[in-house]
Amino acid sequence: MNIVQFLRILWARRILVIVAFVASVIGAYVVASLVPPRYEATARVNIDLLKQDPISGMSKDVRSAGVYFDAQQQLIRDYAVTGPVVDRLGWLTDPNRIRAYQARPAADTRDFRRWLAQQVADAISTDITASTVLQITYRSSNPSEAKAAAEALREAYIAAALATKQQDAAKLAAWYNDQAAIARKAAEEAEMIKAAYEKETGIVMQSNDMDLDSGRLAALSSQLAMPAGGAMVAGSGSRVQLAQIDAQIAQVSKNLGPNHPEMQALRAQRATMAQVVAQEEAEARRAASGATGAAAISQVLQQEKARVINQRDKVERLRQLQAEVDLRRDQYKKTAARGAELALAASLTDPGVTPIGVVLAPTKPTFPNKPLMVGGAAVLGIGIGLGLALLLELLNRRVRGVEDLNISPTVQCIGVVRSPRPKLSLIRRILGLGPPEPRPASA
Repeated sequence: MNIVQFLRILWARRILVIVAFVASVIGAYVVASLVPPRYEATARVNIDLLKQDPISGMSKDVRSAGVYFDAQQQLIRDYAVTGPVVDRLGWLTDPNRIRAYQARPAADTRDFRRWLAQQVADAISTDITASTVLQITYRSSNPSEAKAAAEALREAYIAAALATKQQDAAKLAAWYNDQAAIARKAAEEAEMIKAAYEKETGIVMQSNDMDLDSGRLAALSSQLAMPAGGAMVAGSGSRVQLAQIDAQIAQVSKNLGPNHPEMQALRAQRATMAQVVAQEEAEARRAASGATGAAAISQVLQQEKARVINQRDKVERLRQLQAEVDLRRDQYKKTAARGAELALAASLTDPGVTPIGVVLAPTKPTFPNKPLMVGGAAVLGIGIGLGLALLLELLNRRVRGVEDLNISPTVQCIGVVRSPRPKLSLIRRILGLGPPEPRPASA
């Protein structure tokens, strides 16, 4: 079939194509006129993804931004957001919606507010634009209602985001505070065990992780190597340690009572250190006066060396206890500091999102789009008409030109004899039928 044959078929079936075209256009126009219009109002917020936390100074991980955006879009459809929107729009007292709720299916057991909140959620669409801008769109048959609902959705979402942030921080703060209490109790127990062991053995650990006897041995060794004139300063290290303990007691007494285990341990450590300082000063005075000389210092040095060697296992055990105390204190400090940060975060009023612009009432409906619907129906009607014309032509093949008689290269049309064409009825023209058969003459 060439283009000439195709055009002849269309011309013969032109009435059918026109009828299909007109019917489709009229149908689309009627539908577009009867369908209630739908208006869309849009509210936008900027998610402060790269903004640093005012307390911790950290920002959100950009690699998990997609998951965070999905969670925020789900939050907008949550009852925590749609419920307050229902209250603000005043739908709970709307007679039409009350009647619609009463006519709901019996299987629907939701309360009135949740039933309305679901309608709000069904009319919401969200999208992420410009990387961090969350766009909230609400659809309604009333432009004023669409604008009011979009504004209410944005405000409810910001309030819900802030409440969620505060609740999460408060929950974590409570957990960290509980862990801090446990860590503090463990630190106190470790301190009491260490203090009891010091009382039992008489060994006191200095701040430089060295016991008093080892420190005294080192002082005597240096004193023995010094000339007689320098003996008076041999005990300066112990006096420094005593001064440090006094300063530590003064600092701790501001927060702890006199019966606190840590305070008692410090007092015991201070008494032991005071005895050591007094003994060292006495020995230094004797050495300086020449009463005993180097022999006395050497004798004391040997005694201290023997004592240090004999109590080495106890010193090592005391070091382990001190390490346990330091570990428990560090755990308590870190946990308490994190709990304080989260407690402060729970009181912040920054939701992490910022509203952008104002919500405007739509002036034109987004649906139905009459030009688009009528134009699409026109194209569809022409297509349907063409399809029906070709289908009828295939079912009732007609000879409409010389080309239709050229069946093959060996079978060609020789000539054409034209006759007057009878007038056909409209139905026969549409269906492409020939003239009616002549009736036989009656007798």
